[in-house]
Amino acid sequence: MKLVVAITGASGAIYAQRLLDNLRGHEVHLVMSDHAREVVAEELEGGELMLADEVVRYENRSMHVPFVSGSAKFDAMVVIPCSMGTLGRIANGTSDDTICRAADVFLKERRRLILVARETPLNLIQVRNMARVLEAGADLIPATPSFYSRPQTVQQVVDTVVARVLDHLGIAHQLAKRWMQET
Repeated sequence: MKLVVAITGASGAIYAQRLLDNLRGHEVHLVMSDHAREVVAEELEGGELMLADEVVRYENRSMHVPFVSGSAKFDAMVVIPCSMGTLGRIANGTSDDTICRAADVFLKERRRLILVARETPLNLIQVRNMARVLEAGADLIPATPSFYSRPQTVQQVVDTVVARVLDHLGIAHQLAKRWMQET
């Protein structure tokens, strides 16, 4: 698959890292917000993402990237984690940076856009913005882990969310036990 992965400044950089770990073998284009860089530095071991050499990286203030045009063929875009600020700008069509412009393109071209929202509690504006992105065609996968598999580590908890993202991308994985699945 040819994918865009965007990382915003919501807490949860580990979700992005685990997704990137499980996208090896796919063409991945990565863009990060300035706040995402700060969160990665705070939350991840070593203060940075561990990326495969093949991952193509872009700045969030450039429109000179292929995935901000509908003429470029990409399969899907994942914003993980997706801050409420980014979700609100996407919901309202504010294409003021590379991430939001790319999301706008994926919506208008009817391509898969997955937003992994990471916030709690929610206010009414955020809930209405979530409804707007759903109505526009995005997939909304809140970073809400499951516990029926009795995860024992933080990574196993994170993997329950990343597994759902991979499912929506149609990418096979063995990250988390499925409901009622034999071990």
